[in-house]
Amino acid sequence: MIRVLLVDDQSMVRTGFRTILESEDGITVVGEAENGQIAIDKALELSPDVICMDVQMPVMDGLEATEEIVRRGAAGAVLMLTTFNRDDFLFRALAAGASGFLLKTAEAEQLIDAVTALAAGDGLLSPEVTRRVIERSVSTPEPAAPTAPELEHLTDRELEVLRLVATGASNSEIAANLFVGEATVKTHVSNLLSKLGIRDRIHAVIWAYENGVAKVGG
Repeated sequence: MIRVLLVDDQSMVRTGFRTILESEDGITVVGEAENGQIAIDKALELSPDVICMDVQMPVMDGLEATEEIVRRGAAGAVLMLTTFNRDDFLFRALAAGASGFLLKTAEAEQLIDAVTALAAGDGLLSPEVTRRVIERSVSTPEPAAPTAPELEHLTDRELEVLRLVATGASNSEIAANLFVGEATVKTHVSNLLSKLGIRDRIHAVIWAYENGVAKVGG
């Protein structure tokens, strides 16, 4: 059962999200909070698998709350939800440690899919988010070649998987590309995240481009 904490200053929004999520077998809402400070307390108390976090709230906003929740290891993953399609929110959320970013205008099924993905440790990597992450990551000159010392710990296959993850490919797509099973891909992804000290796939994309492992057009 995926345990979810809902954080939004509007009770009607929380009610709507609860209705959507609890319509899906395997998801239950274990708590609600109307601001970031209460969200921290609830996260520490409940240890949810996923927190659906609003960005703009009184007392403490979702970005500050996310940073503290991630720092204290109080939740499995944080999904940022906002009505604003702004890059500054996206990248501040990622910097704070969020594992996904979804507009409140998304379809109900997209919210369910996002929560399910984050609970599985996959992170939310929509093509649009991937494109914007890549654009920001390569706004400064790239290294001539991969030089990060962490790369020495990766096997050749793990490095190959990392490059495919950086394109936004799903586990099934990577499996088809490498002619292996999805379970094998999941193992490789888990291992490379652990070796690089990275939370999830979306931060692996950022890391890959910032360290020259992946390049635009290559």
